[in-house]
Amino acid sequence: MSKKAVWNGKTLAESDETVVVESNYYFPPDSIKKEFFKESDTHTTCGWKGVASYYTIVVDGKENKDAAWYYPETKEAADEIKGYIAFWKGVKIE
Repeated sequence: MSKKAVWNGKTLAESDETVVVESNYYFPPDSIKKEFFKESDTHTTCGWKGVASYYTIVVDGKENKDAAWYYPETKEAADEIKGYIAFWKGVKIE
């Protein structure tokens, strides 16, 4: 079933190949609309997934800081989401 990530009236990502981990939908890297994503310097660490990197979402001049995250490198248990992007901070998954 196709899912999409929407914020501020724009579709940020859309795919029928999302992966659900801990109630978060992770979208394949080729499903995001890169024009809305700006690299962030933020990083966090998950004990079983690895180190997460973040994107700030920018739509029509409005920024949603660190509203998307991904694991460029994962620990073995999280290999299925390596490079996939998940969302929070008001981004709706439909």
